[in-house]
Amino acid sequence: MGIGEPLDNYDNVIKAIRIINSPKGLNIGARHISVSTSGLVPRIYDLAKENIQCTLSISLHATNDEKRSTMMPVNNRYNIAELMKACKDYIKITNRRISFEYALAKDNNDNLSDAKELVKLLKGMLCHVNLIPINKIENGKFTKSSNENIIKFRDYLNDHGIVATIRRELGSDIDAACGQLRRKNL
Repeated sequence: MGIGEPLDNYDNVIKAIRIINSPKGLNIGARHISVSTSGLVPRIYDLAKENIQCTLSISLHATNDEKRSTMMPVNNRYNIAELMKACKDYIKITNRRISFEYALAKDNNDNLSDAKELVKLLKGMLCHVNLIPINKIENGKFTKSSNENIIKFRDYLNDHGIVATIRRELGSDIDAACGQLRRKNL
């Protein structure tokens, strides 16, 4: 996580997971390994066929294509409908829970209507939602949601059958976290 799109380097990522998991390697259980992706649909299908019990984390961040495309340009290539189909197929093939990463940005994707749409989108899926309070970064177009909105969002998801937790805040001191890492002008 955090060093680019792992599924863009698919073959090497799979080799690394197998080495990390191997008793002759680091011997770390596959269930302790997460692969985080912005949503490269063809590679999600490939990963499903690998028979690796790692956790698949999907950076979702929005419930409709218009909003997601402004936050994640990959959505212009693989829209939400394609992504959700790949995720449902992944779950069916692997019987593994998917973790959806959802960075909450004030007045963008953090209100009750977004929570309702997220419930509709994920209903019936074996999944977990990791809510991430977005960090305010210099020259960034998004700001952090209020703590009240974050808690209401989480509670709405949990009350409607979608397991959701709020990730502790990391990276605000270096203008980073969940796709926000950027170089400061010197």
